[in-house]
Amino acid sequence: MALSANTFFNAPPGAVAEVSIIDCTSRITGLPVSFLMEPPVYGMQYMPDIPTWSFLIESPTGKKALFDLGVPPNFLDLSPVNQEQLRNPAWEIRAEKHVADILRENQIEPASIDSIIWSHWHFDHIGDPSTFPGTTELIVGPGFKDKFYPGYPVIKDAPVRESDFAGRTTREINFDESPKLRIGQFRALDFFGDGSFYLLDTPGHAVGHLGGLVRTTSCPDTFIFLGGDLCHNGGEIRPSKHIGLPKDIHVELPDQVAPWICPGSELEHLNKNRSREADEPFFIPNPSFCFNAEETMKTIIKAQEADMDDNILFIYAHSKAVERYADLFPLKANGWKKEGWKDKMFWDFVRDFKAAVEAQEIHESA
Repeated sequence: MALSANTFFNAPPGAVAEVSIIDCTSRITGLPVSFLMEPPVYGMQYMPDIPTWSFLIESPTGKKALFDLGVPPNFLDLSPVNQEQLRNPAWEIRAEKHVADILRENQIEPASIDSIIWSHWHFDHIGDPSTFPGTTELIVGPGFKDKFYPGYPVIKDAPVRESDFAGRTTREINFDESPKLRIGQFRALDFFGDGSFYLLDTPGHAVGHLGGLVRTTSCPDTFIFLGGDLCHNGGEIRPSKHIGLPKDIHVELPDQVAPWICPGSELEHLNKNRSREADEPFFIPNPSFCFNAEETMKTIIKAQEADMDDNILFIYAHSKAVERYADLFPLKANGWKKEGWKDKMFWDFVRDFKAAVEAQEIHESA
């Protein structure tokens, strides 16, 4: 499927972190595809139920960090600027538990978490930091404080609240501080100082958007790339100039005993009909939903170099494939390569194109 390991995306040697994928229990239903990405695909009007994943990362030094917190159950208490979206009658938003409560149910005290890292400040990622004690610091990306700190009500139109920061250290990442580090084309920061977990500068989608890179095994080095909202669907990053569509794509569908086998040529034809080239992703992010559309595309192109690597599993924050194929917290995700998750997850998003391919066949045979 992919080219040789670490062809482009070299990371310095380092320790291995333990990583778990936490189901935040939040789902968003009824979101139009056009809200997030373009061009449209006939037969794919709405996104499927959108999950949000949080990641628990544990350094061998004993330090623990959470990457994202999902939608909190008390989401209607978020800042007023969020209310128009959250009360949209066309959407259904639900969230059952705080991540802090999920941890506690599994014998991990929230007080043991040293850092909460927001990939960015959108409502479906920030959770409720006040459910963690003041000893847990909050990490934000470049430019965040200048734009939003100290939050609502001091800043009337801030999407975050003063209570998110109250009594805790809020630290903004500065990728220009020494020692300067690059992994692939990304500016990076060794978060724990042991090479087990790096923060990546992944701008475009939102002010201060951050990615993460967790070392999951050594000999060989394998990683999980935490993409946040770098993309919202696998079709925004695949295919690429590094990985073309395979001859056949096998996708398991819930209403079929046998997998749906879609010829790659049919998907390629579908893409070309939408003025997309064979080595371009099916979608681009909706420019109106990006803080900086040009930077968003640059970030995706950089991430494609990691996505093509057999030793890197790219997971964006709302991946449905995780729900279908990955082991979730309290289980660890370190064995993803041995378990073959990447092969199962990589083209899983094309299941959403089944109606579009069938509609195209009917139109062309008429």
